[in-house]
Amino acid sequence: MGVASSRLKSPLARAFAPVGAGIVFFALLFLALWGAASLISRNPESITNLGAQTFRVGSVSQVAKTVTESGPVLYPDLRDPDGKRSIVLDHQGSDPAKGWRVFYAYPADRDETCLAEQVKETRTFTDCSGRKIPMEDLAKPTDVRPLVENRTTLYIDLRVTK
Repeated sequence: MGVASSRLKSPLARAFAPVGAGIVFFALLFLALWGAASLISRNPESITNLGAQTFRVGSVSQVAKTVTESGPVLYPDLRDPDGKRSIVLDHQGSDPAKGWRVFYAYPADRDETCLAEQVKETRTFTDCSGRKIPMEDLAKPTDVRPLVENRTTLYIDLRVTK
């Protein structure tokens, strides 16, 4: 008695066996990836480290020139996906390496749901109630600050410094 051959004898079986094995493989791969995504997305509020801890704004001289000509620069939330910490970047003084400051884009007497809009090319903002407020009345951040590296490059530091 000989050993039974494990080869597929029928041409139809030889044609469909690799296709069936491929379908089973991709089905298992899909289930594994779906399971991993499901596990990761169970608590999306805790995922806040999706990007770098510093945001490179650019050359201090170029950004200072932009602020002088067009007013403070409004940035959407750079750290969290919820968009509640939009910031305003401003520069004061004649030295581009000094005088940088950051504000949240909402009034100090309101919370982050009252985002302010900049009056074009000014240092004035309009809040959610329609009040015109100067930039100095915006909320001061505790977890965002400007950084100048080698007197040439401006960064926004997004690390919590409480």
